[in-house]
Amino acid sequence: MIFKTPWILILIPVVVPFMIWRNRNARPPSVRFPSRHLLLPLPRSWKTRFMGVLFILRVLTVGLFIVALAGPRAVREETKYHFEGIDIMLALDASRSMAAEDFSFLGKRYNRLEISKKVVEEFVDGRQHDRIGLVVFSGLAYTVCPLTKDYVWLKENLKRIEFDLIKDGTAIGSATSTALIRLRESDAKSKVIILLTDGVNNAGTVDPLEAAHASAAYGVRIYTIGAGTKGYAPYPVEDVFGRTRYQQVITDVDEDTLREMARVSGGQYFRATDTASLRQIYKEIDQMEKTPFEETGYRDYKELFPYALAAALVLLGVELLLFHTVWLRIP
Repeated sequence: MIFKTPWILILIPVVVPFMIWRNRNARPPSVRFPSRHLLLPLPRSWKTRFMGVLFILRVLTVGLFIVALAGPRAVREETKYHFEGIDIMLALDASRSMAAEDFSFLGKRYNRLEISKKVVEEFVDGRQHDRIGLVVFSGLAYTVCPLTKDYVWLKENLKRIEFDLIKDGTAIGSATSTALIRLRESDAKSKVIILLTDGVNNAGTVDPLEAAHASAAYGVRIYTIGAGTKGYAPYPVEDVFGRTRYQQVITDVDEDTLREMARVSGGQYFRATDTASLRQIYKEIDQMEKTPFEETGYRDYKELFPYALAAALVLLGVELLLFHTVWLRIP
């Protein structure tokens, strides 16, 4: 048996001695005899002999109340928990080319960024014990959310990602190095960057392959994802009357660079041409990036305080009953 708040038990060696002292120093009876020798020859009844039972019941009642307050509980069984925690930085392309609407969800057409955000959110929901951070990039790269286990906050930041927050472009190398900065001080055994883009590195000051070599030096694997259909994709544009029109643009993903980045760092390259394949890619990465370890703990308890409380109430009831019947005092 263990206690939820064991420090409360300290009250027992404080309260019980105080009760004993107070009982011994209680005020004398209201009826006085000139000499106790007059009472000594009188026989002692069983009521007189056992009058101390009331005090004992009161002490036991107070003791049980304190025990109940301390929250006694019994450990039902030893439970083993399997945790799979790693540090993951997600790098998401938010350049204008991600506005191409060649992905669909529930029969409705969406642009690449919207679908990527949905799938990333599903990926986050599927993790439990990982720290996950988020980097967004176009012409520049910036950290939207550092490594955290607060997935609610992470997803709120994910929802805020929109086009044109920063200048346009595709800074793949800068995004990788920004994610690496967040991971290089990590003491996790497994560190991963998942980078999604639909373009070619054409902005920033960091070469993607140099960033990949730096990641490998720090033990960080990079999983790269090329997003977009192969060939032409519908891209929304506004005409002079403010109406949305679609023109066909060709998807230009630098697969060679993305594949080499993954190879150098020990990761893997994937190509997502629709929503289903993108979801499958994140599921595959989710399965590959598991670092299991086992922790033994005691989590299944049976609360015992109701029993202690019930016993205290029973003793209190017995004491009151005896005090008002058997040991009733008449002034």
